Amino acid sequence: MGRLWVLLTHAHSLAGPAIMLLYPLYASVIAIESTSKVDDEQWLAYWILYSFLTLLEMVLQPILEWIPIWYTVKLIFVAWLVLPQFRGAAFIYDGFVRHHLRTYGLADGGQHKSPNGKGKAKFVDFIIPRKGERES
Repeated sequence: MGRLWVLLTHAHSLAGPAIMLLYPLYASVIAIESTSKVDDEQWLAYWILYSFLTLLEMVLQPILEWIPIWYTVKLIFVAWLVLPQFRGAAFIYDGFVRHHLRTYGLADGGQHKSPNGKGKAKFVDFIIPRKGERES
């Protein structure tokens, strides 16, 4: 039983990089080379969500250390994001991320009109003050 447990532990630790990095890298290269835009959206959404998950994990590391099944939960979640049968990354991006980007004027290449009517993106107006405005 001891050898089986060691084998399962090693398989579990190798599954993470394979599911989270190797397969998505391979599929992203295939998506770039294909003419379809659907697979491009899936893999761009995956990398956005994977980056966010990694940043969140870095911030919450002291808390996540106390959750013994965190790695397994993360592995299952990322598998759901990656597997083409589910298209989880595109689903989350369409349902949540795109909505928030549009709310804050960051989607559609920043084409949202700003309150001053000059056509600048809200984000650009926030970062770059207009001439004549004093910085506080």
